[in-house]
This record gives sequence, C-alpha cells and structure tokens, in this order.
Amino acid sequence: MAAREKNSDIIKSTAKALGFDYCGIARARKLDEDARRLENWLAKGFQGTMDYMNQHFDLRIDPTKLVPGAKSVITLLLNYLPAQRQDPGAPQVSKYAYGADYHEVIRQKLKEFLQSIRDDIGEVGGRGFVDSAPVLEKSWAQQSGLGWIGKNGNLITKSAGSFFFIATLITDLDLATDDPFVPDYCGTCSRCVDSCPTQAILPDKVIDGSRCISYFTIELKELLIPEKMKGTFDNRLFGCDACQDVCPWNRFSHSTKDTALAPIREILHFTRDDWEDLTEESFKIIFKDSPLKRAKFAGIKRNLKFLSPP
Repeated sequence: MAAREKNSDIIKSTAKALGFDYCGIARARKLDEDARRLENWLAKGFQGTMDYMNQHFDLRIDPTKLVPGAKSVITLLLNYLPAQRQDPGAPQVSKYAYGADYHEVIRQKLKEFLQSIRDDIGEVGGRGFVDSAPVLEKSWAQQSGLGWIGKNGNLITKSAGSFFFIATLITDLDLATDDPFVPDYCGTCSRCVDSCPTQAILPDKVIDGSRCISYFTIELKELLIPEKMKGTFDNRLFGCDACQDVCPWNRFSHSTKDTALAPIREILHFTRDDWEDLTEESFKIIFKDSPLKRAKFAGIKRNLKFLSPP
C-alpha cells in the first residue's frame, strides 16, 4: 500500500477512535466557485452586522494561504443530537447548545487527533479549526465526500441527516483523497424553505443571515432586536432548529453518544419564569461551559423579552 493510502487509513481510523462520526479528505486548493458565491453573498449584505465575515476573504477560499504548505484538508463530523428534549412550553434553545461548548469539546479532540497522527506517521504540520476561523467547512465536507449542502445551507449526510458539528484539519500531509459528494438529494422538497419563521432561506441555497433567528438571538450584539421581527420568533430563546426539524433526511438521525455533550439540566427544565428570575451571577455559574455564553446574560434577557407572549 502506498504511503498516501496508508496515512489516509491511519487518519480515518484515528478519527473513529476519537469518537468522530465521519471523516473525509480533500486536496487543499482554492475554491473558485465558492469564492464567487461568497463574494456575491457579502455584496448583498446577507452577513448583517457580522463584520468578521467581511474579513480574510482570501484565506476563506484558499486553505494554502491559511496554512502555508497545506496539501490536504481533513473534515470531521461529530453528531450532537441530544437524546433528551426540553420540557414542553419552555423557551427553546437550539439543540447544538444543550450541552458544553462544542468549540472546547472539539478543540480537545483535534489536539489529541493531531498528536496521535504525529505518533503514528511522524512530523506532521497542520492546524485544526472548528467554526472559529476563516474556513468554508461545509464546502470542504462536500468536497470530502461526506454529504451535500441542502437548501437550508446545512451539510446533509445521506445516512444520518444534518445534526453534526464540522471540524477541519488543514495539513501538509499528501493524502489519498475522497471523491466529492456530487448528488443533491433535496430534489423538489421545500420543507425547510416553507418552515423558516423569518423567510431567511432564499432560492439557490442562499441564506439571508441577516434574517435568521440564530443571527438575531446569538450574533446580534445590539441591545434591541428590530421591531419588524416581532412575532416571528415564537418561543425561540437561543438559535433555531426549524429547518432541520422538518428535513426528511433527519428521520435517519440518531442521538449522540458523546457524554461531553450531555444536556445541561437547566436548559432541559427551565421554565419561562426560571429564565425571567435568572440573575447574572447564576447565569455565569450555570452556563460557564455553555454556548449560551456567546449571547451573554444581557443578550439572553433581551431575547426573552422578544419572545411571543406565554
């Protein structure tokens, strides 16, 4: 077996041993088609106030500029679908945020991943990323053969749906690559488009980020949510799963086995009154390891005021 194939096998077996659900490999190169789509998306202002999206354009579309000497892009998927759900009527938190902050969980796995392949292969240069650097993760997942990008902008796997975190490792290893995932199995289905509470899902798999509930409840740093959005959030406190919940491919999804992502008790059982009575001190204690930190205490309170009346 050639070294490229052997090393790719080592990487995929290591990913499985660390609890990742899928692993795919693509050649590091400039993503020309994605560059055109991203440029058009930014020009239309769909990023809203997320100014970081305007930065590092060249790095986003070309991993060899982000990691000099890069030859391969390794994409890893980690299932996050919780086995439990929030109590009926509770202010809704997106399922990805039920447990510990995935950035920390996956960063630790990536650290172990890189060390393990160095132990098995030798000196390996590379950097791992998880939703915190200018990397087009979903595009690389598709290029690595893991799935297709649905009409809702999410990566969808044919065997297990879309409830996955995506991590990327850009490395100087010359590896055997997987074929891109070419089919698009969304077909004529429009359930995600029809279910979006704010009509943020546009034609041609374009998402108007400036209209998404996740944008308003997580990314928006202003103290007030635009009044025009009143009545569209229903009971969504942090994030939104509407487009994933109705996706037919998620009938194949299954609960995560990663105990690090186990739900925080308060997220499962807090009533609206509990959220109303929550103090900043308690927020910092209960959610110190939670993705809810991104919205901060003031953001959670702002979101709470914007929910539909109980």
